[in-house]
Amino acid sequence: MKVLMYGVGGIGGFLGSYLAKLDIDITFIARGDRFGHLQSEGLILKSKLGNKIANKLDVREDIERGERFDIIIITVKLYDFDDVIKNIKEKIVGDFVILPFQNGIYSEELIKREIGVEKVCGAVAQISAFINNDQNIEHVGKLATFFVGPYEGLKNNFLKSFCETSQSAGLDLRFTNNIKEKIWQKFIFLSAYSGITTLTENSIGQIFSNKRSEQKFIGAMEETYKLSKLYGVKFKRNPVSFWLEKIAKMPFEMTSSMFMDFKKQKQLELEWLSGFIISHSSKKGFKPRYHQEIVAGIKAKLTSLN
Repeated sequence: MKVLMYGVGGIGGFLGSYLAKLDIDITFIARGDRFGHLQSEGLILKSKLGNKIANKLDVREDIERGERFDIIIITVKLYDFDDVIKNIKEKIVGDFVILPFQNGIYSEELIKREIGVEKVCGAVAQISAFINNDQNIEHVGKLATFFVGPYEGLKNNFLKSFCETSQSAGLDLRFTNNIKEKIWQKFIFLSAYSGITTLTENSIGQIFSNKRSEQKFIGAMEETYKLSKLYGVKFKRNPVSFWLEKIAKMPFEMTSSMFMDFKKQKQLELEWLSGFIISHSSKKGFKPRYHQEIVAGIKAKLTSLN
């Protein structure tokens, strides 16, 4: 089995540290300082679930034309995703399955349109992990669960077998037939979480300690939920109620990666989160005023910084 790990940040690094222990052929794509570190020091994971080191990696800065892979795992940020898909489409041949671990639903829809529905599977990561100052992967807490499955309900026994193989290495990679529900469920929370934490520059605890910001957060979740229903996504229970129960148990100081990127003045995924909801809601005939406020407010903040 040949696996391509396109991006070796928090999620890609965590997955890769487990997959590198399996008897499979895995190639890593990284750029700049990250590429150099992985070449010289290997992939290092710091985790309460157990530290891992993977040396002598096949790490490159790009793929070669005409290469073949069975599984392609993409963990880059959304603003790099279009270029990655273009690169894969131009260079990789044969049959393969793509697992896009991005936020929202943009990535799955793009793969379906550009490469074909038979090659796209949905992927959801439930983990907090990042690259620390030493270029190692830092896993926060113990939650590290990953869900994958056919995006449009097509059968995929090969992917199911890959999950079982990954589990033998201790990686909690689960196959599911309702991946679209899980993707939207996460998107309902994340679109509000990323937007409101960045807009208010507050933690989740601070947001829900203030009635006004709490209402904005809930309102933003409800807007994304409404969009999901217009796309025909069905849930076993109300996802907003589900998340409100989860939020009540979250650490007071918890905040989003987009807010962290905002503080570091890095590029944001705003266009693919709240921006996506605005553009696709307009196609369905309604205006998501909370997400419009998120986008307008954050863009105003970015303008003032420049």
